[in-house]
Amino acid sequence: MGKIEEISKTNTRKTKMQGAILSYVISGGRVGRDKLVGHVVDSIFGTNFATDSTRRSEIVKTVASRLSRKGLLKFEDSHYSLTHAGEKLWNDWQLSEYKIKQPKKWDGKWRVLIYDIPENKKKAREKVREILKAAGFVKLQDSIWVYPHDCEDVIGIMKNELEIGKHLLYMIVDQIEDDRFLRMDFDLIK
Repeated sequence: MGKIEEISKTNTRKTKMQGAILSYVISGGRVGRDKLVGHVVDSIFGTNFATDSTRRSEIVKTVASRLSRKGLLKFEDSHYSLTHAGEKLWNDWQLSEYKIKQPKKWDGKWRVLIYDIPENKKKAREKVREILKAAGFVKLQDSIWVYPHDCEDVIGIMKNELEIGKHLLYMIVDQIEDDRFLRMDFDLIK
């Protein structure tokens, strides 16, 4: 394996471990060190990892300490919890999953997303808005968002992960009345 490949592999492993630590802490609130180490060792290393369990625990503790020094985690009263910066990083990582590839040329069709998410799923509704804004959608009305390029895969991921499939409708529309302002928003002026 070449030097660049080895560096890439190491960086990927570090990022996965940091993600696992932040994910576990955010899902469980305040987490004790031993519980954190046990969870991350199981989820990242599994049983087939070459190093022994003591070394795996040291690796997880080192990464958690590094996250603490960066201001993403705080360790107090024998528990880890996320800082505001840690939550922001976690949200950014989550939103990066919803990036949409943009083709060179617009196909002239609008992708319209309509949703009616009930009040008992308010957090999912807020997450949908956050994802759509981050992905570059334009809000047409309260629960109607528009995008000019194919985004069906991203919408499918969102429906599945947030469990809102029946509350969200994806349409491909040939025309929207007076769409010149939308074309201006997306830099699609002909």
